[in-house]
Amino acid sequence: MSFARTFTRSLLSSSPRTLPSNSASFLARPSSLSLLQRQRHLSSESRSKIDNVVNSNPLVLFMKGTPSLPQCGFSRAVCQILEVQGVPEDKILAFNCLEDQELREAIKEYSSWPTIPQLYLQGEFVGGCDIVLQMHQSGELEKMLAEMGLVEEEVAGV
Repeated sequence: MSFARTFTRSLLSSSPRTLPSNSASFLARPSSLSLLQRQRHLSSESRSKIDNVVNSNPLVLFMKGTPSLPQCGFSRAVCQILEVQGVPEDKILAFNCLEDQELREAIKEYSSWPTIPQLYLQGEFVGGCDIVLQMHQSGELEKMLAEMGLVEEEVAGV
């Protein structure tokens, strides 16, 4: 009998008094095996489609809703940050993850990031709302967007 089966049987046959106090949380935590199994759900076809989109477009946003009608506060915040930065809406390739459940799950597995929105710049995953906000506040996002030609650099003294 394998170690895992023996361990599981011993836990199941033990009375609640003999279980360690943290056993309930241990049993409830996802194992690394389940994480690997979840990553396998992203088909090579889906991975290829996402790769193609993020690598062939300078700015890609996976969000809930659309830039003109965000359906989540975090998606709205990222869109507002991009607007404040001066990114024209027509330069944002956005995908509404609420319209496609498969995409909604696939993008989380693709990036290993559990939440939406997700921003990609020149094929690189930038992050979600919190990271985009930090980059905006530090000036790093403005610099990146200008270097990519997605916004016009302000002329000094104007």
